[in-house]
Amino acid sequence: MYSILISSAVAIAVFIGFWQGGVSNAGWSVLWALVALAGTMVGINLVLRKRIMAVMTEMQAMLLDGQKQIQARMNVYQHKPAGDPKRVMAEMEKFQKKLLTQALEFTSKMEPFCKWTPLFSRQLNTTRMQFHYQMQDFKKVDELMPKCLIMDPMSAAMKMARQYANKVAVEEIEKTFHRAKARLKYNQSALIYSLMAWVYVKNNMPEKAHALLVKGCDDNENETLKRNRDRLANNKAREFSNANLGDEWFALFLEQPKIQVRRQMPRMDGRPF
Repeated sequence: MYSILISSAVAIAVFIGFWQGGVSNAGWSVLWALVALAGTMVGINLVLRKRIMAVMTEMQAMLLDGQKQIQARMNVYQHKPAGDPKRVMAEMEKFQKKLLTQALEFTSKMEPFCKWTPLFSRQLNTTRMQFHYQMQDFKKVDELMPKCLIMDPMSAAMKMARQYANKVAVEEIEKTFHRAKARLKYNQSALIYSLMAWVYVKNNMPEKAHALLVKGCDDNENETLKRNRDRLANNKAREFSNANLGDEWFALFLEQPKIQVRRQMPRMDGRPF
C-alpha cells in the first residue's frame, strides 16, 4: 500500500536525520520517527478520505436520482392504473437493473484508491457484491463474498442468505451470525437475528429459534422479533414470518412478498478506511 510505504519512508528519513545529525539520541530518534509515521499516515488518510467520499457522494446521488425516477413512475401508475401490473413491475425492475449496472461501472472510479488504503479493496468488493445481489447475479455474489469486508447488517445477512441457498451447514451460518453480531450495537441486529431464526425454523429447530429470539429481543427493540418470539413460544412455528421487516427482508430474495413491493437500493455502509 502506497500510504504505508510513504509513511515508512518518512519515518526512516526522520530517524536517520535526527540520529545521524545529532539532533537526538537513538531512543528519541525512534520516538520522533514513530510520530512522523503516524502523522504522515493521518495526513494521507485525511486526503484520501475526502477524495473517496467525493466519489461515493456522486455515486449515491446517481442512485438517489434513479430511485426518484422509479418512485415517480410508481406514483403515476398508482394514481392512474393502466396496463398489466406485471408488465409495469417488469419495467421497473428493468430500469433498476440498468441503474445498478451503471453504479457497478461507476465503482471503477474508486479502484485507484485500493493501492493507497489498506482494506479499501475489500470494502469496494462489498459494495459491488451488494449491487450484484440486488441484480440477483448470485454467481458473481458468491465469487466476491470471500473478498468482502462484512461489517454492516445487510452484508452479513446477504452472506448468511447465500450460505443457506448454497446448502451450507447450519453451524457455518451460525458462525457468520455470531461474528456479525459481535460488531453490531444495540438495535442494529434485528435483521440477522430474524434471518438466523428463520434458518432454524426452516431446518425444524423451533426451540433454537425461540431461544435466539429471546436474546434478540434483549439486543433490539423490534416488533417482528417479539411477534415471532411469541409465536414460537406458543408452538406456532407455521405462523413465523419476517415479512414485516419489509424491503430489508425481501431484498435477500429468500421469500417473495404476497404483494409485490419495490426493493430499495443497497447502500455503502461503514467507513472508507
